[in-house]
Amino acid sequence: MPTLMKMEGPLDLEGYETEARPLPFGRWILEQVDRGGFIGQLATIAKADRGFPKEGGPDAVRKRLGDTGADPEMFDAIDDAELDWAAL
Repeated sequence: MPTLMKMEGPLDLEGYETEARPLPFGRWILEQVDRGGFIGQLATIAKADRGFPKEGGPDAVRKRLGDTGADPEMFDAIDDAELDWAAL
């Protein structure tokens, strides 16, 4: 049976972050390009938009879509995407 040994110092994770940082909503949207439905369409639109708020939250994305005159269905997609993202 293996024995446990006492560590001499703190665990060295060699540069890996030890605190989980959530992916910003804008970046999460960009990763959904291969997803079907309106969320996939939203991701495709976001990827083509140079002014898309990559580091922004759901409200920043809504504002950007409003400023660019996006289809109303895309706002429903943001609502659905926000629920998925928040569940991470």
